[in-house]
Amino acid sequence: MTLDYFSLLRRQYGWWVFAIVNMVFIVAIGQWMESREIASKTQVVQQSSKAQVLGLRGIVEKYDYLPGTAAQHPDVTELLLQPDNLNLKKKVNHYFSALQSETGVAALYVISVKGITLASSNWNTRESFVGQSYRQRPYFEDALSGHTGLFYGLGLTTGTSGLFIAKPVRAGHEVVGILVAKLSLDALENVWSKSADPIVLQDSRGIIFLSSVPAWLYQSRKTLSEPDLRWLEAHSQYGSRQHYAVLPWKIEKNDTTLEFVLHAKVKDRSRSYLALETYLPELGWTLIVTSDLEDVKQAKLEALIIAALLSIVLLLAILYWRLHQSRYIEQQQARKELEQRVLERTHDLQEAHAFRKAMEDSLLVGMIARDHTGKIIYVNNAFCEMVGYFQNELLDCQPPYPYWHPEEIEKHWHNNQQLLNGRSTPHGFESRIRNRDGENLFIMVYTAPLIDSNGIQRGWMSSIVDITVQKRIKDHQQEQERKLQRSARLASLGEMASTLAHELNQPLMAISNFALAARALTNADVPPMLSIALQEIVEQSKRASEIVKRVRSLINPQQRAYEIISIQTVIVDALAMLQHEIQQTQTLVSTDIEMDLPATRGDRVLLQQVLINLCQNAMQAMEDLPFARRCLSILAVQIERAIQISVSDSGSGIPDDFSEQVFTSFFTTKTEGLGLGLNICRTIIEAHGGRIFVENNKNGGAVFSFTLPISQ
Repeated sequence: MTLDYFSLLRRQYGWWVFAIVNMVFIVAIGQWMESREIASKTQVVQQSSKAQVLGLRGIVEKYDYLPGTAAQHPDVTELLLQPDNLNLKKKVNHYFSALQSETGVAALYVISVKGITLASSNWNTRESFVGQSYRQRPYFEDALSGHTGLFYGLGLTTGTSGLFIAKPVRAGHEVVGILVAKLSLDALENVWSKSADPIVLQDSRGIIFLSSVPAWLYQSRKTLSEPDLRWLEAHSQYGSRQHYAVLPWKIEKNDTTLEFVLHAKVKDRSRSYLALETYLPELGWTLIVTSDLEDVKQAKLEALIIAALLSIVLLLAILYWRLHQSRYIEQQQARKELEQRVLERTHDLQEAHAFRKAMEDSLLVGMIARDHTGKIIYVNNAFCEMVGYFQNELLDCQPPYPYWHPEEIEKHWHNNQQLLNGRSTPHGFESRIRNRDGENLFIMVYTAPLIDSNGIQRGWMSSIVDITVQKRIKDHQQEQERKLQRSARLASLGEMASTLAHELNQPLMAISNFALAARALTNADVPPMLSIALQEIVEQSKRASEIVKRVRSLINPQQRAYEIISIQTVIVDALAMLQHEIQQTQTLVSTDIEMDLPATRGDRVLLQQVLINLCQNAMQAMEDLPFARRCLSILAVQIERAIQISVSDSGSGIPDDFSEQVFTSFFTTKTEGLGLGLNICRTIIEAHGGRIFVENNKNGGAVFSFTLPISQ
């Protein structure tokens, strides 16, 4: 009886110990899982915060140069010195509008030291900044004191939010105005709005001004002081608001970590988040990124359930062991071995997947896979960022793909067909695409067969390398080379003109004086033809001297005699000077001048000389033709913001190999030619901001054309 009693006590004691151990085990598992998930969440929050900080700083750094660069434009400084000059206002307005379209900023405007906007990129809209006063804005005060002004707030005129970057405009060492660029953060806010976890930006006073949760906007982390409220009202940072409610957040901070737990309501649901604050000193902002702790709670609950289930299984196993101890030991050993193999295999697969994912995410080269029909079956993050589309937008797409450039559709179809037929070049090919924002990108495409683990080709894998920057650098270098060649031509022409002026001015003056003296010595009965010839000698000698003088002025912009001129007048005057040659060669001349052709700005004498030279060349090219076939045509039309004048003949035309050489120095096809006429014409036209080129007429002959910009 006594032994049974003690045996019963031992069994009960054992069960109590087993229950306590199980409870401790379950709680420990739950705490471990919670700590593990929080550590994972902490890493996610830290990485997200770094990425968002880089993005914010990238946006500011991308456009920080713009106000300072635009402020260096001479017309901007002149407008600030002459604020009532309407012509300058118009030019600066158009300059800002073009710069705004090219850079993508929300607005670009210049403010006088009195705080009045003189010119703006939105000058022609109902919400124009022109004439508005922004003197109360902090960025105005900072830039006026010679520093860079950074300010985020609602626009006084448009009511839309934006980041304002202001730079001082100087004339010498004096600040004469402020140039401001307004950046829109709508794109960033749209990205944040799609985030599953809240992301917010607060200013130095604790006011939330950018948030993925709209209900938190313009609420404060704390009760604002009276000086802060007065400052906000005086500077209209957030419009006419006078009250900033305190956010209903509950925060639990841990002294050992920077992260804290944030309790808040989102969409009428109470949520808990792991949050991290990052201060951006250069902007005066604080970024808060969060990660929902619901996953942590769920993971902990699942761990507790699994631990409890394991305890029950253990209990059943113990009971079963007591009945069938030998068999239980074998089964338990087999189960442990199987579980270990599963865990090891799962771990290996997870590590392989994580390593592959890390490699794909770290690639700077875009990757795209297509099956045999051309359907996209895989894209990596680098390619999505390159073209601006999400993975789900590109997957399963059939050609034509959304990033194909509309101007090169045929070329894209050809390259795609070559790829699907297995004839793509192994060295890759260059292509032009357009991203979602409409920006043109130049890429190199390298393609290889996509082989699966069984050795079967499933499609094609292409590597996409963005070479847009290299292309722009190359284009810039070519433009610099063209400018250098133009400067060299101007220098050579100026040196030649100076020599000609020195050598010809005195003979031309002597010819003019002799003609005047001869006319004075003749009596009144002299034949009219002689008097006219003497007068023509005087006029032509003066014109020759004037032409040499105008050519010399090309190398010195301050000496150029530019004026507003009519192209029709230039053509009529040039044909009048050529009248004798036209009659002598019996050339049929026709003109086609577009109605209401706008004026241009230039040197009337030099432009007449260019037209005379082209017409003389045309008549000389038709010397061997019968009189009835000698046709010279002059066409003047407007093409966009330029006027194009074309001189065509019915001669033999220009060989294709000579189309560029005809404008170089000392190149000529004439027996007695020097090869300088077209070179000088090219220099004159380029000095006027235009270009000259030649092409062959479909019906025979050559067409020499040059363009001149329309006068503003």
